[in-house]
Amino acid sequence: MLTDSGFIVVEAASGAEALKILEQELHFDFLVTDYMMPKMTGLEVAGAFRQKHPASPVLLISGFAGADAISPNLSVLSKPFRQAELLASLVALEQK
Repeated sequence: MLTDSGFIVVEAASGAEALKILEQELHFDFLVTDYMMPKMTGLEVAGAFRQKHPASPVLLISGFAGADAISPNLSVLSKPFRQAELLASLVALEQK
């Protein structure tokens, strides 16, 4: 959905792979991560991301009921969602 919307996307198949990518000196405008991933949660990835990019926004995607309670410090988008909802969430992140 993000690529279709014109964003440059760097994908990771797992939290561990995401952390390896974060070790590189790349610039990220924001992080979009799923809460449930193999061997690591999106919260853990978000924490590592915020250490390197403290001013960059994070969007956590979750299929859990009550996902808003996962972390008060992160914006959460509940599954299922449509592309327009994803884009609206990212716009809201940029305005914070």
